[in-house]
Amino acid sequence: MSISFTTSIISRLKREIADLQKQSANDKSKRDKALAKIKQLQKSSKLSSSPSDLSSKLTQITKLTEEAARIDATQAAAAKQLTAKNAELRQQLAKEQQKESKE
Repeated sequence: MSISFTTSIISRLKREIADLQKQSANDKSKRDKALAKIKQLQKSSKLSSSPSDLSSKLTQITKLTEEAARIDATQAAAAKQLTAKNAELRQQLAKEQQKESKE
Protein backbone atom coordinates (compact mmCIF):
# COMPACT_ATOMS: atom_id res chain seq x y z
CA MET A 1 0.00 0.00 0.00
CA SER A 2 1.56 3.29 -1.04
CA ILE A 3 1.89 6.28 1.24
CA SER A 4 -0.51 8.31 -0.89
CA PHE A 5 -3.15 5.60 -0.51
CA THR A 6 -2.60 5.49 3.25
CA THR A 7 -2.74 9.28 3.36
CA SER A 8 -6.07 9.31 1.53
CA ILE A 9 -7.46 6.74 3.98
CA ILE A 10 -6.26 8.89 6.90
CA SER A 11 -7.84 12.00 5.39
CA ARG A 12 -11.13 10.17 4.85
CA LEU A 13 -11.12 8.85 8.42
CA LYS A 14 -10.40 12.30 9.82
CA ARG A 15 -13.31 13.73 7.83
CA GLU A 16 -15.64 10.97 8.98
CA ILE A 17 -14.57 11.44 12.60
CA ALA A 18 -15.16 15.20 12.35
CA ASP A 19 -18.60 14.58 10.83
CA LEU A 20 -19.52 12.13 13.59
CA GLN A 21 -18.37 14.58 16.26
CA LYS A 22 -20.35 17.40 14.67
CA GLN A 23 -23.47 15.23 14.41
CA SER A 24 -23.04 14.13 18.01
CA ALA A 25 -22.82 17.75 19.16
CA ASN A 26 -25.94 18.64 17.15
CA ASP A 27 -27.81 15.66 18.61
CA LYS A 28 -26.76 16.61 22.14
CA SER A 29 -28.08 20.11 21.57
CA LYS A 30 -31.41 18.74 20.26
CA ARG A 31 -31.66 16.38 23.23
CA ASP A 32 -30.94 19.18 25.70
CA LYS A 33 -33.63 21.35 24.08
CA ALA A 34 -36.14 18.50 24.19
CA LEU A 35 -35.41 17.85 27.87
CA ALA A 36 -35.72 21.56 28.68
CA LYS A 37 -39.07 21.68 26.86
CA ILE A 38 -40.22 18.60 28.80
CA LYS A 39 -39.40 20.32 32.10
CA GLN A 40 -41.23 23.44 30.96
CA LEU A 41 -44.30 21.42 29.96
CA GLN A 42 -44.27 19.49 33.22
CA LYS A 43 -44.26 22.71 35.22
CA SER A 44 -47.02 24.28 33.17
CA SER A 45 -49.11 21.09 33.24
CA LYS A 46 -49.17 21.25 37.04
CA LEU A 47 -50.71 24.71 36.76
CA SER A 48 -53.11 23.71 34.00
CA SER A 49 -56.78 23.63 34.90
CA SER A 50 -58.19 22.60 31.52
CA PRO A 51 -58.33 18.83 30.83
CA SER A 52 -57.79 19.33 27.10
CA ASP A 53 -54.79 21.58 27.74
CA LEU A 54 -53.36 18.99 30.13
CA SER A 55 -53.90 16.23 27.62
CA SER A 56 -52.16 18.25 24.93
CA LYS A 57 -49.19 18.90 27.19
CA LEU A 58 -48.95 15.23 28.17
CA THR A 59 -48.97 14.27 24.49
CA GLN A 60 -46.15 16.74 23.80
CA ILE A 61 -44.18 15.38 26.75
CA THR A 62 -44.58 11.85 25.42
CA LYS A 63 -43.40 12.86 21.93
CA LEU A 64 -40.42 14.76 23.32
CA THR A 65 -39.49 11.86 25.58
CA GLU A 66 -39.56 9.51 22.58
CA GLU A 67 -37.43 11.97 20.61
CA ALA A 68 -34.90 12.18 23.45
CA ALA A 69 -34.75 8.36 23.59
CA ARG A 70 -34.26 8.18 19.81
CA ILE A 71 -31.44 10.73 20.04
CA ASP A 72 -29.84 8.73 22.87
CA ALA A 73 -29.88 5.63 20.67
CA THR A 74 -28.41 7.58 17.77
CA GLN A 75 -25.67 8.97 20.00
CA ALA A 76 -24.83 5.49 21.30
CA ALA A 77 -24.46 4.22 17.73
CA ALA A 78 -22.37 7.26 16.80
CA ALA A 79 -20.12 6.69 19.82
CA LYS A 80 -19.49 3.11 18.67
CA GLN A 81 -18.71 4.31 15.15
CA LEU A 82 -16.43 7.02 16.52
CA THR A 83 -14.52 4.49 18.61
CA ALA A 84 -14.09 2.22 15.59
CA LYS A 85 -13.01 5.09 13.31
CA ASN A 86 -10.49 6.35 15.88
CA ALA A 87 -9.04 2.85 16.23
CA GLU A 88 -8.79 2.54 12.45
CA LEU A 89 -7.18 5.97 12.23
CA ARG A 90 -4.55 5.03 14.83
CA GLN A 91 -3.86 1.86 12.87
CA GLN A 92 -3.46 3.76 9.59
CA LEU A 93 -1.24 6.39 11.22
CA ALA A 94 0.97 3.62 12.59
CA LYS A 95 1.20 2.07 9.10
CA GLU A 96 2.13 5.43 7.62
CA GLN A 97 4.83 5.99 10.21
CA GLN A 98 6.26 2.52 9.56
CA LYS A 99 6.42 3.17 5.84
CA GLU A 100 8.01 6.59 6.34
CA SER A 101 10.65 5.16 8.65
CA LYS A 102 11.53 2.47 6.07
CA GLU A 103 12.15 5.05 3.38
